[in-house]
Amino acid sequence: MLTNIRNGLNKSNVVLEKIMPLLTPTAIVVGVLNESRLLPFTGLVPWIFAFMTLIGSLKSNLKDLLGVLLKPQKLIVLMIILHIVMPLIGWLVASAVFPEDPYTVTGFVLLFAIPTGVVSVVWVSIYGGNIALTLALILIDTLVSPIVVPGTLYLLMGASVEIQLGEMMKGLLWMVVIPSLVGMLLNQWTKGKVNTVCGPPLSPFVKVGLFMVVSINGASIARYLKHPDSKLAIIIGVTFLTVVLGYVIGALVSRRFRFSYEDSVAVQFNSGMRNLSAGAVLAVKYFPPAVALPVISGMLFQQILAAMSGLFLRNRTKSALTGGAVTQVNTVSQSEQPISSQR
Repeated sequence: MLTNIRNGLNKSNVVLEKIMPLLTPTAIVVGVLNESRLLPFTGLVPWIFAFMTLIGSLKSNLKDLLGVLLKPQKLIVLMIILHIVMPLIGWLVASAVFPEDPYTVTGFVLLFAIPTGVVSVVWVSIYGGNIALTLALILIDTLVSPIVVPGTLYLLMGASVEIQLGEMMKGLLWMVVIPSLVGMLLNQWTKGKVNTVCGPPLSPFVKVGLFMVVSINGASIARYLKHPDSKLAIIIGVTFLTVVLGYVIGALVSRRFRFSYEDSVAVQFNSGMRNLSAGAVLAVKYFPPAVALPVISGMLFQQILAAMSGLFLRNRTKSALTGGAVTQVNTVSQSEQPISSQR
């Protein structure tokens, strides 16, 4: 009986991974169409995130995390992309497109100043990336966010920002840090058995959790989509292009430094993703609506872009493997030719 259930869950996980590109946009549509029904469940988002992070962290342990911290080169590269390169790109592009609208420009700076996305753990886990690197980045990025977020806004916009970052820190600690540590400690304590036994059967529930989170977030932005105008369309277009650049830069940097596949997955997803749920709360609560629009518009397609990025990684890996196989076959064929013909 238990074996049948386990096999069924494993098969469900395979199916869910194949439809991931459709899963997230469908979730947004479901959220927008069911705004009144889903908004009451907003309070569940942190708990769903915590569950997803816990399951994802079962693959890692404290030794792996310490290894990342002892060799911080990739962490430094990611922090530079996240909090220097991308905020500058967001500021420059928004300043060029909206030169007379400082609030919208501030929104784009905030979009790229907030910490990396918590849900990146899920995507990195799905595509076999470096979980330890991802968790280390999330932990460090979360802890430095009270300095990085207002500091970035001050440097690029020339004004300090008074926001209750302590509350955001507290929420991220309960949603990310503690579940991550619990998952790693369980892995360490059981010597990896907890991941072998519980990881595969729980994987489909992570995808279901992702669907729920995106649906609820879709409901939270539904009111902004019911009365669109030309400016909103431009904001969404600029947001899409700048967020895409994050993934592209992550991929180019990975190739430039010849990172391994696992590290490349982590760098690419973490370069493109942001904790938009936390960013949307900050934007809506502490700024005028014009500041909130770029952050909220990013919620429309962050998961779609993550799914597309995952497909790109998978196709590139298949191409590399196919190319390697062809090269190997050609080499064998040449070696099997007569010596006289090789001369």
